[in-house]
Amino acid sequence: MPVHRSGTIRPGRCTKRLPTVGILLAALSLLFTLPAQAADTPARGSAHMGMGVAAHDGQGGTPSTGDATQTEGVDVSSHQGNVAWSTLWSSGVKWAYSKATEGTYYTNPYFAQQYNGSYDVGMIRGAYHFATPDTTTGATQANYFVDHGGGWSRDGRTLPGALDIEWNPYGAACYGKTQSAMVTWIRDFLNQYKARTGRDAVIYTATTWWTQCTGNSSAFAATNPLWIARYATDPGTLPAGWGFYTMWQYTSSGPTVGDHNKFNGALDRVVALANG
Repeated sequence: MPVHRSGTIRPGRCTKRLPTVGILLAALSLLFTLPAQAADTPARGSAHMGMGVAAHDGQGGTPSTGDATQTEGVDVSSHQGNVAWSTLWSSGVKWAYSKATEGTYYTNPYFAQQYNGSYDVGMIRGAYHFATPDTTTGATQANYFVDHGGGWSRDGRTLPGALDIEWNPYGAACYGKTQSAMVTWIRDFLNQYKARTGRDAVIYTATTWWTQCTGNSSAFAATNPLWIARYATDPGTLPAGWGFYTMWQYTSSGPTVGDHNKFNGALDRVVALANG
């Protein structure tokens, strides 16, 4: 009768388990050496216009309705999925922006339905890029944007691309950049976008973020239309240099898609911006 001696291993039993145990121990060791990530940090690619507005600036009321000198619009991203464009058109929405890209690592899987769908019901449409200045250069992201839906055509129905530059949902608010470095990054993006399309991109931002992260720069006010984000009864104080806003995102809880906007002018002014 075989005798099992202390300190030996019976063939065919524990020897097959040792590699598995070793792998598990190695995995646990790696897990504890990785930097901790906040549980509420969203996944890369999930950012969208106004993601940090309510949290940083709060929200308090909505503007009065029925102003004939303003034109209703919406902005959408993958969060809205396939959008009911005919419903929005019937409610008075005449223009729309759809998220095309983020950084150089993400394209919106619903972009075709959103960008073309808004156009098909009669809206004037545009595309936007969510900036991540901590990942790649401004020029690199501008090229990625143009190459993945952010271009422009003189058809009277396509708005210039928009740069969504706001709080970093994945880390430090200013993406680890100094104010001067942020202004340089934005300039590089805008210059490359214009070189590729011939148009000055729209800048979407909030005054508080712009003040904090660019030092309230006025460098782009003479060339780039301002799309201001503020969930209140009025757009409030604008960033330095801009005497007026072109667009105003006034709520994230509007009908059908959430994000609703006012264009500062009647429909013919929206067409004028599209035509360049």
